[in-house]
Amino acid sequence: MTAASLALSERSVPRYTSYPTAPHFSAEIGAKEAGEWLAELSPSAGLSLYLHVPFCPAICTYCGCHTKALRQDAPLTAYKETLLREIELVSAATRARHVRSIHWGGGTPSMLGPSRFREVARTLGEYFDLDADVEHAIELDPRLVDEALVEALLESGVNRVSLGVQDFNPHVQKASGRDQPYEAVERCVALLRSGGLSAINFDLMYGLPQQSVDDVIRTARLAAGLAPSRLAVFGYAHVPWFAVHQRLIDSAALAGANERLAQAAAVRETLESEGFEAIGLDHFSRPHDMLAVAARAGRLHRNFQGYTTDDADALIGLGVSSIGRLPQGYLGNIGDTGNWRRAIEAERLPISRGLAFSGEDVVRGEIIERLMCDFAVDFGAVAKAHFYREDAFDDAKPRLAPLIDEGLAELNGRRLAITDYGRPFVRLAAAAFDAYLEAKAARHSVAV
Repeated sequence: MTAASLALSERSVPRYTSYPTAPHFSAEIGAKEAGEWLAELSPSAGLSLYLHVPFCPAICTYCGCHTKALRQDAPLTAYKETLLREIELVSAATRARHVRSIHWGGGTPSMLGPSRFREVARTLGEYFDLDADVEHAIELDPRLVDEALVEALLESGVNRVSLGVQDFNPHVQKASGRDQPYEAVERCVALLRSGGLSAINFDLMYGLPQQSVDDVIRTARLAAGLAPSRLAVFGYAHVPWFAVHQRLIDSAALAGANERLAQAAAVRETLESEGFEAIGLDHFSRPHDMLAVAARAGRLHRNFQGYTTDDADALIGLGVSSIGRLPQGYLGNIGDTGNWRRAIEAERLPISRGLAFSGEDVVRGEIIERLMCDFAVDFGAVAKAHFYREDAFDDAKPRLAPLIDEGLAELNGRRLAITDYGRPFVRLAAAAFDAYLEAKAARHSVAV
């Protein structure tokens, strides 16, 4: 690793689960625009639904999610009631009904509990038409899964779960504020499988405080031994200006750029040796999994939940702080529970910000998505396919030059390819096509 490559790895860039990225949304887009955009959806449009539950029993110090600690039951009932009203409000605003996928995130969405979860899921089925092969996924804390919850998930049609594992080493867990023994995850997996839930994803992390290469290798081996369908391996994003509880983490205990690169490489090598196939920047699956099939066929997509096979026409966000993507642009829900509830009680779509796509946004977004999914893109061909001049995005070339000089990328005409060595740096290549990045300053996590 050269000094120049190390310097590149420490640059701050977005994760590109969207383009344009969320810091560039504005309050100019609100309930009025949301209503118009939803009304314009075709009745035959395919939908994805994302439901956000912003509560956890306690906050892990590494967490960067929009959530808060909650130990009372009443706020959960109030949240459920408001979520039901939002579902009704959104469904009344659009003729689109066909749902291809549902994803519950948080926070810890299972904190709703079995009965409230059943009620929300049942209401979704009343107001929308769920495809027979709908993927219905939920993020779970393994420590909070019991037989009653598994029964509720199955009865509600959940067919994929993602378990927050992060790391199996006690000293890393202690430094990260999450006490979660291996045995707790093992019990959870056994309970889910005994109930018939076999599509199980794990979320792992590298770059956590006190974490070493040996630690991530041990975690990856233990995780593979539990035979998940997929794994997502994220680099810890230290953003204490956004997630204030991260200030409890000793920054001196965090890995530097060289160590983070070594940890990411070690996880990849370990999981590939266990028979998993690398998907995009940070996902892994078995070769027969539909995620791997889509990646090989060039049909992989990327959204706020990471890499996905979801190609729905519109993503509708429900719940506090959720983000949706419609053909016309992004819609962001109000970020605090009180104002979100008041908007819905006033029969108003709870949108506080968003972004209307320009034609250029759409093209740059496609270039960035293909780079993030395929590690290659002919940006001249993409431009022409959208009726732009072939050289319309040549402004990226000077920004790509440092990557090319370091052997991280290759440019042949306008076909850009990320080298195997350069794959951890793909976000930097994507950033070269980001027209917003320099126009408006925003703080992001490091590139690798």
